[in-house]
Amino acid sequence: MTTAVATKNRLALVAQPFDGLAVFERQRLADARGFFSRIFCAEEVAAASGTPFAVAQANHSMTARRGSVRGLHYQRPPHAERKFVSCLRGAVFDVVVDLRRGSPTFLRWHGEVLSRENGRALLVPEGCAHGFQTLEDDTELLYLHARPYAADAEGGLGALDPALAIAWPLPFADVSERDRGHPFLAPGFAGLDVSATA
Repeated sequence: MTTAVATKNRLALVAQPFDGLAVFERQRLADARGFFSRIFCAEEVAAASGTPFAVAQANHSMTARRGSVRGLHYQRPPHAERKFVSCLRGAVFDVVVDLRRGSPTFLRWHGEVLSRENGRALLVPEGCAHGFQTLEDDTELLYLHARPYAADAEGGLGALDPALAIAWPLPFADVSERDRGHPFLAPGFAGLDVSATA
């Protein structure tokens, strides 16, 4: 675990649960009108993670019902992607699963509460699956992607895979048909070779 002292109005690195996965916290400048906070800074993310992050695509999701699950999603090499995920409204239990071949944390998961209140964000490394469960109704997330979506490289894992044993905090509410159809890990799954990412 890494801790860092927060700098006013900057993204503070709070923790690095495993290689390439970083938890950041937004600092707020508040006054009688409300607040201002920096959502993302490429320079600060690169300094904390050791690799540059250029935004290729930004996506925004709204999930209406508490307990809903999205994921677990990933892109296969050579289109494996990094993501920077922030919660703008509500709260989620955000989960990252390490699928990188040869990683010391292969098939381990990490969960983090991201909320409007705590201002936390996750930097998700290439070769990891990502998903979340909403902890409040009408929750909104902002995703910044380091490479564009490639439909033919899309992959998914079943969120209730017993081999992963993710400790989801709530009973499942809404799950899309697509996400319900994601398979469990195949026996002998060797992981994703992220060295093949272009």
